[in-house]
Amino acid sequence: MKNKVLIKLIIPEMDLSYNLFIPVNEVVWKIKKLMIKSISDMSGFPVDISKEFYLFNKDTCNFYNNNEIVINTDIRNSSELILLSKV
Repeated sequence: MKNKVLIKLIIPEMDLSYNLFIPVNEVVWKIKKLMIKSISDMSGFPVDISKEFYLFNKDTCNFYNNNEIVINTDIRNSSELILLSKV
């Protein structure tokens, strides 16, 4: 599991949270796309993937740019990330 980290994903709009493994060698926009599809499948709520989403770290308040690679961010095991849609 050296190439994945376990994070807690919090979706305040749906009042849901999930524990997910994410790959560290991918860019943030791909991770967000995978998260959105997973949320839609697991929750049963249709999620509009055409909307823009933001990913924040709950502890450090860092906002992640779409072109950052996960391993170059402060995302580590047990990080709590918040996924918000743009209004």
